[in-house]
Formats: sequence, structure tokens, C-alpha cells
Amino acid sequence: MDRRTFIKVTALTGIGMTMPAGLDLLAGAAEAAMTSDLAVVHGDSPERIVKAAIDAVGGIGKFISRGDVVVIKPNIGWDRTPEQAGNTNPEVVATVVKMCFEAGAKKVRVFDRPVNDPRRCYVQSGIASAAGALGADVAYVDERKFKDMDIKGETLKSWPLYTEVFEADKVINIPIAKHHGLAKLTMSMKNWMGIMGGLRRQIHQKLDASLVDISNKVKPTLTILDAVRILTANGPQGGSLADVKKLDTVIVGVDQVAIDSYGATLFGMRGSDLGYVTLGHKMGLGQMNLERLKIKKINI
Repeated sequence: MDRRTFIKVTALTGIGMTMPAGLDLLAGAAEAAMTSDLAVVHGDSPERIVKAAIDAVGGIGKFISRGDVVVIKPNIGWDRTPEQAGNTNPEVVATVVKMCFEAGAKKVRVFDRPVNDPRRCYVQSGIASAAGALGADVAYVDERKFKDMDIKGETLKSWPLYTEVFEADKVINIPIAKHHGLAKLTMSMKNWMGIMGGLRRQIHQKLDASLVDISNKVKPTLTILDAVRILTANGPQGGSLADVKKLDTVIVGVDQVAIDSYGATLFGMRGSDLGYVTLGHKMGLGQMNLERLKIKKINI
């Protein structure tokens, strides 16, 4: 907080303490106005940067309430270790699980529909052990829980989606930022392919539009883009450490389009270079113009 903002908030808080009941809402309004659209936090501890980023967009209590059933959707698609950056960083996932429980969540479910053998993906990624140790329900997807749902999108009119996502009180998307041969990059919007049943490759013919349709259907409570390590080439699976770049960064916000637009800059690109970001912006799903966003950058 800069000096000018601090003085304003202090003054408003003082008014709230001395004026009649009800006017103290001014202080709360001032505090809310200080939260950011996006938080970009850099540091050598995944736990600390995740906590700092969530605090910068309003704190976990803004998103998770006591008694909530929370679904956390990381990328667990590949038989890869954390160092290979094929899946979401397990420390990032574990930190969010812990924060959800601290906020009073009744249950936290963590799952994905992997491309490789689910048993190996869950173990090799480190996510099963890290999230499970904190009390999360880490389970393989049950094919019986995919149900045809109306999407009413521009391209996808219906598709079998995983019902647990839509039965939850809150949904948190935690993708990893990485290269993708077809989409150029895979981040938050493409991470929803992990809740799709059926033959997912069929959407590759109209991938950008399909990703926007799915993203518009889910609408997560919060998105946390893991850029502790990013995969710069040979994605989405990777495998070679030569393709991995350690950035020790997370980007947190609510707007999926904004998250992916900022994520593109990590690879020397712009949001407008990604078809699904551009289309999502045009369709009103989110804001891709970063200069129109309040972005808070923190180094810890």
C-alpha cells in the first residue's frame, strides 16, 4: 500500500469509528477497492507466494465459506515429476487445500482426468500425497459421473462433463503454464479439458471456440496459475528438463481470460496471440487488455 492510499483508508476507518452505526461500511468499501484484479507474486517458497497472491485479491475468506464443499482442479494429466513441469506444482495445490480448510471448508476434492495412466500421474505428480496428507479427497475420476450437459455455446451445444464440479459449492482452477503444440499455450481455460468425458480430441478441430464454451460453462470461484516452473517447449507432456524454466511465480484472479492473457507474457507472447483468449474477450468472458486491469505485483 502506498502512503496516499494508507492515509485515505486510515481516514475512512477513523470516520467509521466515530460516526453513527452504518457509516463504518465506508472503511470496508475502501478496503475492498484496494483489492486487485490480478496478483502476480514471485518468491522462492510456493506456499508463501500462493498465500500472498490470494491475500492480494481479497483473501481466502472472500472465496471460501464455512461448510463449503470445494473442488480443486489441477493439471494431473501426465506421468511426469514436478521438476518436469508437466503437471501443476504439488506445493501450490497443497497450499490451496490447506487454506480452504482453514477458511472452514467441509470437504476439499482434488481430481483430474489424466491422459496417461491415472495411477502413475497421481503419484508421479506428487499431488496425491501432498493434498491427501492435508485431508483432501484425492480420487480418480469415476466414468459413471460424467453426464451430458447443455453448454449452449457457439461451438459446443452439449458434452459429457464431470458432475462433481457442478455439485460443489466452490471450484478453484489451478493449472500450470506450459507450451502446447496446438493451442500454443495451455493454462486456465484449457485446463477444463480435464473435466470433459468422451473423446476430447474431437474438439481439436475447433479448439479455441470449444475452450471458450467450456470455460463459460464452469466459471470458477478462483483461478491460480502455477508458474513456479513453466514448460517452454514440447508441451503439453514435456519430459526434458531442458524445456523447463523456473520462474517461482503464481498469478491469481477470478477472470480466466485475464489470467491467460497475463500468462502469455511469461512466454514472450501477448494474450492476443492466443485464439481462445481473443475469442473469450470478444464474447465477454473476460478482459484480455492488461492495461485495463488492476495488477498487483509482489516480490517476497
